Amino acid sequence: MQSLTDEQKQVGKDNFHQAVGVTRRDFIKGVAASGAVSGAGLGAMYFGYETVKDPVRIGVIGVGDEGNVLLGGCTPDYVTVKAIADIRPSSIHRAFHGDWASDAAHAARPGLIKQYGYRDEKQARQEVTVYNESNGGIEALLDDDSIEAVIIALPLFLHAPIAIQAMRRGKHVLTEKLMAHNVAQCKYMARVAKETGLHLATGHQRHYSVLYDNAVHMLRTGLLGQLHHIRAQWHRGNLPGNDSWKMPLPGGELGADGKLLDPIFDRWQALNAAYERETNPAKKHELMMQRNQWAAWTQDAKVEADKHGYLHETLSDGRERTAMEELCRWRLWERTGGGLMAELGSHQLDAATIFCSALRSDNKKAHPLTVHAVGGRHIFPLDRDAGDHVYCMFEFPGPDYDPDFPVGYYSPTENYPPKGKGVAPHTEDPNKKIVVTYSTINGNGFGGYGEVVMGTKGTLVLEREKETMLYQGSNTSAKVDVKEDNGSYALDTQASGNYTAAAVSEAATGPDVSRGYTEEIEHWAWCIRNPAPENKPRCYPEVAMADAVIALSTNVAMQRAAKGEGGYLQFEESWFDRDSDATPDGSDVAAEGKSLEAWKMS
Repeated sequence: MQSLTDEQKQVGKDNFHQAVGVTRRDFIKGVAASGAVSGAGLGAMYFGYETVKDPVRIGVIGVGDEGNVLLGGCTPDYVTVKAIADIRPSSIHRAFHGDWASDAAHAARPGLIKQYGYRDEKQARQEVTVYNESNGGIEALLDDDSIEAVIIALPLFLHAPIAIQAMRRGKHVLTEKLMAHNVAQCKYMARVAKETGLHLATGHQRHYSVLYDNAVHMLRTGLLGQLHHIRAQWHRGNLPGNDSWKMPLPGGELGADGKLLDPIFDRWQALNAAYERETNPAKKHELMMQRNQWAAWTQDAKVEADKHGYLHETLSDGRERTAMEELCRWRLWERTGGGLMAELGSHQLDAATIFCSALRSDNKKAHPLTVHAVGGRHIFPLDRDAGDHVYCMFEFPGPDYDPDFPVGYYSPTENYPPKGKGVAPHTEDPNKKIVVTYSTINGNGFGGYGEVVMGTKGTLVLEREKETMLYQGSNTSAKVDVKEDNGSYALDTQASGNYTAAAVSEAATGPDVSRGYTEEIEHWAWCIRNPAPENKPRCYPEVAMADAVIALSTNVAMQRAAKGEGGYLQFEESWFDRDSDATPDGSDVAAEGKSLEAWKMS
């Protein structure tokens, strides 16, 4: 996705008030004026849920990078964090104190002390039980009857077993994406959720993004015309030696020259020295918090990862990989992770299906028809299973798609044509497809991440979950305006120079744009407190399972391509059916179910 220039964006922002968010514009203006953003604010007002009288008592299992972000999304009016579980001292430290690595990190991971207004860690620990190796860990948390629900933010291969064990103990579950490690696990999780009557939500946060929901409303008002193409990407500049998925190991590791490299310990020493020298009180406090955080990280070296489901193995290049390395770098291995499609692609294909589903009359999630995919490990050495490049193309059914209707057949429909207009072509056509192209690569981050949604009347650009811009058709020299005519909306243009004056959503220029973490947790809690068939999380099991099927099927297509068998895969509807045992990845529902029911952490 080519990046927009600052000038293009600024002109768009100057004109945003005329365009995006037609059906919700006045609401967003009101929220911006009131200053409400989240926490009984924007989410509740926008999505229509309410506060709860009794916050849900939850435990958070896994408080690493993502788990600490989810802690930052916990609103005290909706959930009370009563327990956390993790085997790493550094994760527990950040759970209480937040992440002081940078201002952005601290904003995303403020920590329980700040989030819940505790005086200090001592007071916080009086309210929040820490489960680790010394007191039974995860299984002890699951046995804690005071906890009603759990958030699971562990490596992918642990989502399903812990979710099943939690539901068997009567606890509602919100698990991070991807729903599970294989499709059979997803289906079994969905069946147990139905059997127990408990809420099982999955963290595809775009279902709770005001920007994306507003985009859906735009599609439904006809501003883009006939939707026919979506282009999405997530590009990162990760390179060998500078890879966010290959973080330093506690205790260090041997370099190519045979010397021990321990950047965590080195950083702790440097911070400690800087703290001793600093005289400015504010800066000294910041350095103290950073020093303490890195000191906790060095303590991770004492964790015996092999006692917690992680393996010491010999890799294909003959190198010995420790259990600690698998624990810290779990995204790099097929046994513990799902690669780029599970970690990144699943979010954006979820967004694509939200758009493809927007115009469906049955309110069901759109499922792809086919995928062509290639990918591999193109720039990184033999230090991982995961590929670093993925390129794929999906065909989705459009709202007028009907594979069985004969092309060229003409017949009036029930509501069409309008009276007196004569007989029109039947609107259902096997050629009415929406093509979605997607790439996620390392080595070059040009364009960042986002989606471009193309229709016959306009183009919608969503960047980094923060900005939404609307363009008229493919015109690059027209200002976008919106005109209302008897309750309907249409794009209007006028010349305005050599670049499009894109219209930016008021959600991006009014209140801070939420990425949906707060709203998904609030709504999950509200559904728990308001049991009714119609009250369920937006990413309920069948929705999350479909996202997993898409991501994991794409991995299958890439495996075929790597074997010279062609990277083409035709989706089967039975793969998306909770009650069917059919899977695209060869996983077995009965076998997985037996294993999940018998799971023990050690």
